[in-house]
Amino acid sequence: MPKNKGKGGKNRKRGKNEADDEKRELVFKEDGQEYAQVLRMLGNGRCEAMCIDGTKRLCHIRGKMHKKVWIAAGDIVLVGLRDYQDDKADVILKYMPDEARLLKAYGELPESTRLNEGIAGGLDEEDDGAGDDYIEFEDEDIDKI
Repeated sequence: MPKNKGKGGKNRKRGKNEADDEKRELVFKEDGQEYAQVLRMLGNGRCEAMCIDGTKRLCHIRGKMHKKVWIAAGDIVLVGLRDYQDDKADVILKYMPDEARLLKAYGELPESTRLNEGIAGGLDEEDDGAGDDYIEFEDEDIDKI
């Protein structure tokens, strides 16, 4: 009986298209579309997102993006609104972190929008003054306990 020597089938041998790393043109919203920030992932190709117009919508990740573009909570996405269901939308595009910063700089996203990398980076700067999160015990206090 022959041993399996490979690491997968013919799709792996074809190779993946890794051309997404290079700069792509920034896509702005059109009518029937809206910017949104992902609140949480629900599984089954769905997520809950807060749109810029203030509506919380259940979003469906389109099949072209499924298992190719990974979406996490806090990401900025472009969603297509549905004419017949206002509380549901379809994820069309995920913006990379630098593209989300550009959208915010162009005024497409409101200033109150917290970008994912801004949340992690901003905590270190604010907490520099409050570095006394530990308690010092003197030897006398330890003996009393």
